Amino acid sequence: MTSARRTAAFERCYDLTARVLPAEVLARPPISDHDAVRALVEISARAHGVGTLRCLADYFRLRLGPARRAVGELVEQGVLAPVTVTGWDRDVYLHTAARHPRRAAARTLLSPFDPLVFERRRFEELFAMRYRIEIYVPAAQRVHGYYVLPFLLGEHLVARVDLKADRAGRVLRVLSAHREDGAPSQTSGELAAELRELARWLGLDDIEVADPRRGDLAAGLVAALDSSGG
Repeated sequence: MTSARRTAAFERCYDLTARVLPAEVLARPPISDHDAVRALVEISARAHGVGTLRCLADYFRLRLGPARRAVGELVEQGVLAPVTVTGWDRDVYLHTAARHPRRAAARTLLSPFDPLVFERRRFEELFAMRYRIEIYVPAAQRVHGYYVLPFLLGEHLVARVDLKADRAGRVLRVLSAHREDGAPSQTSGELAAELRELARWLGLDDIEVADPRRGDLAAGLVAALDSSGG
């Protein structure tokens, strides 16, 4: 059996492997578990650029033992290189084909399950944001909201917003919006632009901030949306 698709409720559906994979894939010689783990660790290293053993294993939810062996072999092959990251107290590896851009330009909302976010220790060390998903926290005890998305702008996480897609009303609702320390002055405008893009992608017609008092960025976001016709 092989995972074939997911339902609208994100439940995984399985089917016979022969009905999921193309015939040319099924005809290929089988790959050993060891070779598969090594290949997955290399893919993980390419995606990370730099990471610890736990980072590289977590990307595909690999067990640490087999991942450690794969990392050792990739170091011997010259695919990975041990490096030092200031402030990190454990072994770190860099993929030798990793790019070294002078800066990163980005503007995106990150899912709580995005690979950049999921390994919480790495995330906090890289971006100085302590992030915890609060969907299982009683409403009265939540700090930032039910389903909060960090907002990446350039090389920094500058805000976090609690969003809800009201598909019946065709509205993207901003339940709260919080600014991170050091967020630049253009954060509200950039976030408004990103929310408009998200609303279009979801097929929603409007964006509404539920309460301008819910978060220190909410009022500024209201003004940015109003000024741009959002």
